[in-house]
Amino acid sequence: MLAATVRVTRDLDAAEEAVQDAYVQALTRWGRDGVPARPGAWLTTVARRTALNNLRRQRTLRAKLPLLLMDVDAVPGVEAAALDDAAPIPDDRLRLIFTCCHPALSQEAQVALTLRLVCGVSTPDIAHAFLVAEPTMAARITRAKKKIAAARIPYAVPAARDLPVRVDAVLTVIHLLYATGHTAHSGTNLVRDELTGRALDLARMLRPLLPSEPETAGLLALLLVHQARRATRTDAHGRLLRLEEQDRTAWDRELIAEADLLVVGALRAGPPGRFTLQAAIASLHAQAPSYADTDWPQIRTLYDELLRRWPSPVVALNRAVAVSMVDGPAAALLEVEGLEADGRLTGYRYLPATKADLLTRLGRHAEAAAAYRAALALSDNAAEQEFLQDRLSRTPLP
Repeated sequence: MLAATVRVTRDLDAAEEAVQDAYVQALTRWGRDGVPARPGAWLTTVARRTALNNLRRQRTLRAKLPLLLMDVDAVPGVEAAALDDAAPIPDDRLRLIFTCCHPALSQEAQVALTLRLVCGVSTPDIAHAFLVAEPTMAARITRAKKKIAAARIPYAVPAARDLPVRVDAVLTVIHLLYATGHTAHSGTNLVRDELTGRALDLARMLRPLLPSEPETAGLLALLLVHQARRATRTDAHGRLLRLEEQDRTAWDRELIAEADLLVVGALRAGPPGRFTLQAAIASLHAQAPSYADTDWPQIRTLYDELLRRWPSPVVALNRAVAVSMVDGPAAALLEVEGLEADGRLTGYRYLPATKADLLTRLGRHAEAAAAYRAALALSDNAAEQEFLQDRLSRTPLP
C-alpha cells in the first residue's frame, strides 16, 4: 500500500498519512458495510485516492488526477486482479527500496528507513538489529525521511549505471529483513513467516534485475539454505532445537541444491563477497550428512575470510563457534571474552549464550549458569527464553 501510494505523492510522510487514513476509513465503513471481497485492493485504492485529493487541494497534480485516480468498484475482472493484495507489485517495491537506499543517506539510515517503510519492521526490532536504543533509531529514521524530502530524491529505480553504489545497502536490507523474521526478537513464535517470505521474494526479484552482480546470487543462496530447514528449527511443541538436534531428513533438498548452484556460480564469478561467503558456510552445514560430519575446518577457513572482508563482531562470535569445534572450547572462550571486553556486542543476547555453552563444555558450571541468566535477561522471545531456561536447569551446580 505504501509503495503504491508513494508513487503518487512522491513524499513518504504524505503517503504514510494517506495509508493511515485508509485504515481509519476501513474501521468505519467495513463495520457498517462489511469487509470487501478484495480488502487489500480497497485499502490501496482509498489510500491513493486520499493522497490524490490532498495533492489536488495543493494544486500540484490537477492535470494528472483523472489518469491516476482509480475506483476499485469499477475495475473489471483482469484489471481488478492487478489491484489484489496478493498480486505481486515488484516495480513499486523496488522503486521504494531504491529510493530509501539513496547514496545521499548514510548506509545505516538507508537500511533502517527501508526496513521500516518497505518491509514493515517495527522500530524496536530495527533498533535491536543495530544494537541501539529505540529512541535513537526512531530519530534516525525521521531524519532520513526529512533528508529525502529536502534533497528531492526521485521515486524511481535508478539507471543501470547508478545501481552498483546501492546494491550493498539493498542486499543488507533484505538480509536483515530475513534475519528479523528468522529469529524474532520478541513474541511467542521463533519465526515470523511473513517477514522471511517477503525477504525471499525480494531476493528472487533482485536476482534477474542484477544478474551480473554475484552477491545477489550469494544472498539468495543464503536465504534458500535457511528456508530449507525452517520446519525443523522447533519441535512439535515449539521448543527451539539446536542444529545438532534437527532432523536433516526433513530439510528441503531442492532448495539446498538450488542454493548450491548459486554459490558455485558466485564463487566462479570472482572473489566472494560477504553474502556469498555466508551462503557457502550455510551450504556446508546443509550438505553435511550429520552434525558430527560437518567440515568444521573448512567452515573456520570461510569465517576467516568473511571476517577479513567484513570485520563485524557478530561474524567474530559466529567464528568462535567454529573455533570451538576445531581447537576446542578453551580457545573459543578466549575469543568470546575478547568480544566481551570490546563492548560492541553489549546487549547482544547470543554473546552470553555462546559463552555459557563454552563454559558448560569446560565444566565451569557456576560461570555457565551466570552466563545463561545474562542471556535470559536480554531475550524477549518466548521460544528462546524456554530454551535458555532449559539449558540453565540442566547446568549442574555445586
